[in-house]
Amino acid sequence: MTIDRNALGFGFGERAVFAADPWTSRGRLYPETSSLTRSEFQRDRDRIVHTTAFRRLKHKTQVFIGPDGDHYRTRLTHTIEVAQIARALARAFRIDEDLAEGVALVHDFGHTPFGHTGEDALDEVLKPYGGFDHNAQSLRIVTKLERRYAEFDGLNLCWETLEGLVKHNGPLMTAAGEGTRGPVPLPIVEYCGLQDLDLASHASLEAQAAAVADDIAYNTHDIDDGIRSGYLSFDMLEEVPFLAGLMQEVRDKYPRLDDDRFTHEIMRRQITRMVEDVIAVAQERLQRIKPMSCDDIRQAGETVITFSNAMAETDRQIKKLLFSKIYRHPEIMRIRAAAAKIVTDLFNAYMEEPKLMKSHYWVEHIEGLETPAKARHVGDYLAGMTDTYAERVHRQLFDHTPDLR
Repeated sequence: MTIDRNALGFGFGERAVFAADPWTSRGRLYPETSSLTRSEFQRDRDRIVHTTAFRRLKHKTQVFIGPDGDHYRTRLTHTIEVAQIARALARAFRIDEDLAEGVALVHDFGHTPFGHTGEDALDEVLKPYGGFDHNAQSLRIVTKLERRYAEFDGLNLCWETLEGLVKHNGPLMTAAGEGTRGPVPLPIVEYCGLQDLDLASHASLEAQAAAVADDIAYNTHDIDDGIRSGYLSFDMLEEVPFLAGLMQEVRDKYPRLDDDRFTHEIMRRQITRMVEDVIAVAQERLQRIKPMSCDDIRQAGETVITFSNAMAETDRQIKKLLFSKIYRHPEIMRIRAAAAKIVTDLFNAYMEEPKLMKSHYWVEHIEGLETPAKARHVGDYLAGMTDTYAERVHRQLFDHTPDLR
């Protein structure tokens, strides 16, 4: 596929007709007076950045637990990288950059301490009460758990931002009302009772840009961190033809490059090729669909901003490499088991004695709750913890805390 550079929005072209329009937003759950200086999507982006949840991402695991080193990605640095790619894609398509960036910045708010390990552990203990899903938890944070404003809980974000948060990976329901990836998480169903997020449709192009940016970012930076950690080697990257080609390209141009610069040259090419692939695919689909509004994108019946079949296969190969060499490495699995025990121990301790939660709000609001609501309350408290805080509290409550190093 080729890119039509004349169609790209890198200059000062008009907003595309299929872009989400902040001036005609479907609104907020609690009506507010418009800002004189910022669009509705700018306000959402700014609110997201100023949250406690955003700051906590600094001390939440991406792949490697914090003590492993200062140069590995955290949830925060990952989020910033996703936002950068999402905004670049939005500019290329002349869609709303603030909405794309906002969805990217908020997409990992619901992640627990210790990354997917903590999520799996919390899902296991919450299974009798509906389980745990980090995407649904992100929605709970921005609609309920952040307590900053005088007139409402949460951030009171626009419908379009909430839609993008919930559906950036595609529709959650079929037209018949069945879950596309299993049952729709209960927190999402409950919120849609207040404000219908149209779970059977696709999200805006802005949200789709954030979703593919997430894939591009973590595929690239997990390789970078894997090389840095020693779990990956350049020889291992040769298993993926796409990466082998990039390495040969760098070697041919810079035959005596040191390893750090060599790695960076591979990564920047990987991001560029993936972004260019996505742009070419989206241009072809937009030309075929000919959407005249954002709602046309929602009803297109397919994802518009996505990888080509060839790049999707490369994406699968990279994920397979990362799973076999990093995510399932015996040492990583040992650390994951230790982290899961910390989360499970803390959940059981708080369920048995809620006063151990060292916050007046959390203790006060658990009183009188039935077991399912009590478990969800404890889950909310745990999910908000950073890696460092969870480990420190575990050491205070238990005689032995597993080694995460």
